[in-house]
Amino acid sequence: MTGVLVDAGGEIMKAKSPRPIAVWPATAAAVLVSSTAACADAPRSAIDAADTAWMISATGLVLMMSIPGLALFYCGMVRKKNVLATMAQTLLCVCAGSLLWALACYSLAFSGDGAFIGTLDRVLFRGIGMATVSPLAGTIPELLFAAYQMTFAVITVALVAGSVVDRMRFPAFVCFAVLWLAVVYVPIAHWVWGNGWLMKAGVLDFAGGTVVHLNAGVAGLVAACVIGKRSGYGSENFSPYDLSLAVIGTGLLWVGWFGFNGGSALAAGSRAVFAIVATHLAASAGALTWMFLEWWLRGKPSVLGTISGAVAGLGTITPASGFVLPWHGIVIGITAGAVCFWACTKLKQALGYDDSLDVFGVHGVGGALGTLMTGVFATASVSISADVPSGIAGLIEGNPGQVVIQLYAVAATLIWSGIVTFALLKVIELVMPLRASPESESEGLDLSQHGEALQ
Repeated sequence: MTGVLVDAGGEIMKAKSPRPIAVWPATAAAVLVSSTAACADAPRSAIDAADTAWMISATGLVLMMSIPGLALFYCGMVRKKNVLATMAQTLLCVCAGSLLWALACYSLAFSGDGAFIGTLDRVLFRGIGMATVSPLAGTIPELLFAAYQMTFAVITVALVAGSVVDRMRFPAFVCFAVLWLAVVYVPIAHWVWGNGWLMKAGVLDFAGGTVVHLNAGVAGLVAACVIGKRSGYGSENFSPYDLSLAVIGTGLLWVGWFGFNGGSALAAGSRAVFAIVATHLAASAGALTWMFLEWWLRGKPSVLGTISGAVAGLGTITPASGFVLPWHGIVIGITAGAVCFWACTKLKQALGYDDSLDVFGVHGVGGALGTLMTGVFATASVSISADVPSGIAGLIEGNPGQVVIQLYAVAATLIWSGIVTFALLKVIELVMPLRASPESESEGLDLSQHGEALQ
């Protein structure tokens, strides 16, 4: 078919074309030529399309870990009368946490290079344009980096809720979640990932062994101890309402973790693939280890134990995933399954605390263990790439100095999260009761806190 072209001078030319082409006025053609020339002269954007596409996908995967992943995982393990209240806590963390992240928390965590906290330069994402990139993620739009980090923040707060389900009043939890995100999560995220003092000290935490898992686990333990044991703990039947929901939640968490750990490479490349494979192998090894330990010690392998082992493997591999080889993931997963099983049974019984959904035993212990094992297994062949600071160029397997640095990060996270969480709860308690009344607990938080219940 013959089309019609117009040159910059307005002359009509004949040309062969597979489809009709409109006749443009000479002025429009001139503008097009001018714009094309300007684009050719403009500097190329640092934003990479492949990296951006992968990180958009990873952001969606990590958000899926909270809703519906964690919501289903948690609600399937509580009693029927508390299912909706448990889901409500996760929804609250996602909604309120996202708004707070945009308002100021992203800026305080990831702008500036102060040792302990960031700046307010990015309040409400101020100053972020279409071509803006973060110094911490140079090939994707900064707004995407901010959104990705937002999904980490909201799931960390939601993890803490698992320690106090069945008994914490919803108004008190709302206050706690908002304050905890701002004064506990944000500083630690800045220290480890935002060019803060632990990052400058050489701490390796690829995707959140300290920032997410240890942080949430310690906070959960403190909250469980401050609020106290559930009514009837140790004497009443606390059997899960529907473990099938928890299994579905585990599956969503498992798949979402590919975005959690693989996305922490902040690029579509081999390092993301190594992180994903190590993550999957660790989860598989953790699940089987917990299952076989139960089978050996109790005579039967439980579904609850198997999914707990999988999550333990996932949490423990998190800080190491982008620094290790696939077989390291298997070793870390086996260790996680065994150590977290001990923590959720023997340690919990010995200390006598009531951590409802074993947030400390799985995430706290797993996060600390994984952070230390990162120093043991971090390997130069995986770690040294264009997106890794040259300061760890001498890293080899079994570097004793790195283990000491990792221990330093574990101690700092444990102290800050523990002390500040305790202080926050005590301050909130001065204003309102933290715990539901005995009557409300007996009735169930679905009805007493939300006025609705499953039939």
